[in-house]
Amino acid sequence: MFNRPLHGGNIAWAAALSGCSPDAILDFSASINPLGPPESAIAAIKSHLPNLKAYPDPDYHQLRASLSEVHQVPPDWILPGNGSAELLTWAGWDLSQFDRTFLITPAFNDYWRAFKTFNASVVELPLLSAAKEVVSLEFLDWRKPNFSLLNSGLLLNNPHNPTGKLFLKETILPLLEMFALVVVDEAFMDFLPPDREQSLISVVREFPNLVILRSLTKFYSLPGLRLGYAIAHPDRLKRWQARRDPWPVNVLAAAAAEAAIADKIFQQQTWNWLQIAGIKLFQGLADLPGLKPYESAANFLLVKSAVSSCLLQEKLLRESQILIRDCLSFPELGDRFFRVAVRSPTENQRLINGLAKILL
Repeated sequence: MFNRPLHGGNIAWAAALSGCSPDAILDFSASINPLGPPESAIAAIKSHLPNLKAYPDPDYHQLRASLSEVHQVPPDWILPGNGSAELLTWAGWDLSQFDRTFLITPAFNDYWRAFKTFNASVVELPLLSAAKEVVSLEFLDWRKPNFSLLNSGLLLNNPHNPTGKLFLKETILPLLEMFALVVVDEAFMDFLPPDREQSLISVVREFPNLVILRSLTKFYSLPGLRLGYAIAHPDRLKRWQARRDPWPVNVLAAAAAEAAIADKIFQQQTWNWLQIAGIKLFQGLADLPGLKPYESAANFLLVKSAVSSCLLQEKLLRESQILIRDCLSFPELGDRFFRVAVRSPTENQRLINGLAKILL
């Protein structure tokens, strides 16, 4: 018997509940780009299969050089990892050394894993008002606990998961002067085209107390390869490298990453798709009774529901073989919110139709 998942993408649990094969499940619970993986990444994997007989380069010189060219930062300011989750672990270690760490909530469950691992002291700052409206960073009361921030850390993600809220770069920069360490998880920033993105990568060399985490899982649809990277001061990254297991990134993942980040055509296709599909899915959900989607800068939508999200989830699975993400792992949201990925127009319409059968 499968337990209810805390994270999206648990197809085995969904298939068991709906009584169908895993292949029959339409997964809206994991926010993965439906256009990928890019053909360039698949080709790179195939061409590097002979390299499986050799160990990876422990310092990942070529991958770091490729990422350096994309982000215009020196290679020694970049550390590839076994997904951004691995790098979050080491960020959690660093944050646990301070008197306290501020965390914008609701927050990704893996943040709590990292904090609990190293017994970090956490101060929660709710991003949702009492009326469940999303507020901006400048409206949060950073000094409410009435203690100094000089020996405090901050972890936030941008765009924010699960609300999809995009924080402007200008609202984050002052926080770098307030906190001893600021970790910004930009796992979904790739989904914003260059003229809209709010990444802090361009200022990372000005702030030795800034760590940026990036993921290649979502945008390039490569969750099975497990690849992310951190951008931070080289001294910090050297300490992380010394703590972790050797060869965290396999040769196929490194090759796929190098090809994917250079694939400008795939990137533009993704931005074009999301701009149209995201708006249509938002409107389709808003037109259904009892549902209120939140505007999102990412490839997912948080939806407030007048009825139990667990009930909706189970009915969708049994009646339409569609899996949505409940929000039980976000205590602030509970059973009246769910999250859905933006998928293809046809798949998005299938979700809307499935919800309509239940709600209308």
